[in-house]
Parts: sequence; C-alpha cells; structure tokens
Amino acid sequence: MSGTWRRWVWVGVVGLMGLAGCRTTGSGTRPEAAEPVTRHEVEFEPVTVTGDLELERLNAEELFAGGTSAFAAEDFKQAARYFGRLADFHPDSGHRRQALYNAGLAHQRLKEWEEAYQRFSELADAATGQGEALDAAFRLAETQYHLERFEEAAAQLQVLAGRPDLPPGRRVEAQVQLGICQLEAGQREKAEDSLRRAVSDYEEMADKDLVDKYFPAQAHFFVGEIYRLNYEDVRLDPLKGSDTLAKDLNYKAELLLSAQGHYLRSIRVGNGYWATASGTQIGAMYENMYSQMVNSPAPPELDGEEAVIYRQELRKKIRVLLTKSINVYERTLEAAERIGSQNAFVDRTRESLRKVKELLLADAEADPEAAPPPAPASKPHS
Repeated sequence: MSGTWRRWVWVGVVGLMGLAGCRTTGSGTRPEAAEPVTRHEVEFEPVTVTGDLELERLNAEELFAGGTSAFAAEDFKQAARYFGRLADFHPDSGHRRQALYNAGLAHQRLKEWEEAYQRFSELADAATGQGEALDAAFRLAETQYHLERFEEAAAQLQVLAGRPDLPPGRRVEAQVQLGICQLEAGQREKAEDSLRRAVSDYEEMADKDLVDKYFPAQAHFFVGEIYRLNYEDVRLDPLKGSDTLAKDLNYKAELLLSAQGHYLRSIRVGNGYWATASGTQIGAMYENMYSQMVNSPAPPELDGEEAVIYRQELRKKIRVLLTKSINVYERTLEAAERIGSQNAFVDRTRESLRKVKELLLADAEADPEAAPPPAPASKPHS
C-alpha cells in the first residue's frame, strides 16, 4: 500500500528509559590493488584511535551523567554520543545496559533507524525476554518497520503476540503492530486477521483499562485501511458498458461503506489521534468517489439524449457525495477542537474541507437547481 503518510503509526514511550540497549561493532575490507605498486613506507609511533577524542577523558559515571543530561535537554545527538561511548568502551560498567538502550532511544528520536536497530538487536529477546530485553524486542520491531523490513518485523511481532505471559496490553500492542507490518508487506488477508484478532481480544477483556485505547482504535483504523485499499482497486470503466459499470459502482460503494464502518468504530473507541485520522479518511473517500464519478465519461452505448440524462443523474449523486464529505470533515474538525488535537490530519482536513466546499459551490453555480453548500453544524456530534 502507499505508505508515505503512514510512518507515524508506531507509538512508543517517549523520554529517557532507564533500560538497556546493545553494542555495535564494525569491520571493513580493502580491495586488493589491480597492479603491484611501489610504496615508500614511513614508520611512526603507534597511535590508539578511540573514535571520539573529546569523550576519551571521561569515565563511565561522567559519560552516563552527560548522556542523561543531554537526553533530558532533547539533545539526542549528544545523548547518543555519550551513551554510545559508555557502551562501547566501558563493558564492565554497571550502567552499560542502560546506556545501550538509551543510545537506541536517542537514535530513534533522530530517525537514525539503522543505528537504533544495531543497539536494540543485541538485547532483544522476543521469545522469553523480560524487562529491557522485552522492551528492546518491541523497539527492534519498530526500527525494522521504519527500515521497511516488514517481514522481519512481522516475524518478531508474531513471537511477541503469541506469548501468554505478556500483560494484556502488550499482547494487543504486538498483535496490532503485527497486522500493520503484514499490511505493509502486501499481505492484506493476514493483516486483517491479525487486526481483527487484536480487536476481539480487546473486546473480550473484562477490564479494558488494562489496554491503552490507542491500540484498539489503531486496529479498527487499519481494518478500514484494508477496505479502502480494496475500494481503490475497483476501477470504474464506462467502456465496459452500463451494466458492468453499475455493478462496479455498487461494489465500490459497498467497500466505501465497509471502510467507513471500521473508521467509525475507531472513532468510537475514543482515542483522539485515531478519531481525527478516521474522520479525515472518511471524508477523503467521499471526495475520491466524487472525483472518479465526475471525470467518468458516459457509457458509449448511450445516445445523445440518454447521455444527457445520465450526466444529470450523476450530478445529483455527486452532489450528495460532496455534501457527505463536507459534513464528515466538519464533524472531524469539531471533535479535534474539543479535544485540543493538532496534527497533520487536522491540517489536511481543513484544506480538504475548503477544497470540497469550493467544488460544491462551483457545482451549484453551474446548476441553478442545485442546493447551496450546507452551513457548519451548530451542535457537537459524537
């Protein structure tokens, strides 16, 4: 699926975690020269290269304190330097595991996914790990996701999701993220099964407060995404004839309504972030349906008069789609304002609302019988 806007799907604990990370090592080889060359060798006293001369004079306690201070100040580049130096050059320090993990966190904040992956990979134990080893396993899957190693991330999360000893919230988290990675890997059926299982596990819980609402809302959202992708796969081609076009249009509408149903379920869970995202996607689907219908030529078997009638009826349906899109966008913005949400989805919704209102106004001006754009809703909507 097109995933350029879905790089925010992972949620993680933000801040300095007093946990563990991993050590990285590197090696390289130099290719042999193609032809023998004459070298003049000059000998110098041996020099030990430490990699970061500025931090060489600091001991483990000083490095850990410096890394902690830099992370607290959100200077993640410095934090990664201090923690990395401690981890790599003070293997016997009692702070080493904490430094390793925190170095991975700092690299994550910098979106240095390969470096973060290297730090977490040594500690991660998806099968039996506890504490920092368990947290590192979740972090490792996250870095694999961002590195677009979706199948590797899915394999890691499959193990985590299958562990009966994990707290309910962590199992649901692993199951949801497993579904997302499967979806990114192009495995829609597996993804839907994983996401629905996460929702089912959540619904069966006697105490739902054990799970952050972020995850079941995210699961519903991405089930909606699967139906949206199926919706986009259906192409409206008038050249196939009016009967086929009607069937395709009805099927496409069914997929739109199915996607909308899952987005609405996501909204009802009550997480503000995914509620805003879901409202945005619903409005965008109506807008997309409008675009496809308005740019679709009449079926070729229709004569002149029939084609005119076809276009008139199509305009009525298009007007309904625009109106629905406006209503959804307005409700989404109202909800975002009530909860104080401000993110990329809110900005996108405002711009889409403006554009759709302009389209409806242009349609009304072109057709005197068209109804004017609806006024903003005066009451809050659930």
